[in-house]
Amino acid sequence: MRADLRAPTADDTRAIGRATASLLRAGDVVALGGELGAGKTTLVQGAAAALGVDQPVLSPTFTLVREYRGSLPIFHLDVYRLNRLQDVLDLGFEEMTDAGGVTFVEWGDAIEALLPESHLEIALRIEDGSDERWITVDAEGPAWTERWERLESALEPWAEEVP
Repeated sequence: MRADLRAPTADDTRAIGRATASLLRAGDVVALGGELGAGKTTLVQGAAAALGVDQPVLSPTFTLVREYRGSLPIFHLDVYRLNRLQDVLDLGFEEMTDAGGVTFVEWGDAIEALLPESHLEIALRIEDGSDERWITVDAEGPAWTERWERLESALEPWAEEVP
């Protein structure tokens, strides 16, 4: 299950995060990919706002993990600087995914072996010299099969073939 999206502005990227958050449940993991500056944290800002977080959502690049309180606990990880899967486990990844919250993992493709069977993969690509992003949302596993039509509908305003 896949959706290709166009986000002309950073506000659109946040709105896609909000739309995605409308379908998130306790225990969900969202793996985010894309080059530096592609908008991974921007998307998480929108999702966190939709989940009731009223504080600034910042990049976890140097702290590795940020935790926010909203309608669900939100864990925001950046695994870019980690070299081994064990490093991610040492951060408490399994505990986070079992804590009844939502976990967003920047550079999530690097820890694919640790991702649960059901998860979202969101890849962002920025156009050179522009704020425009192309975003691909892939839903994996049975938990997303049952929610896919609703997620696809929520993302419809930005649906467009990725060039």
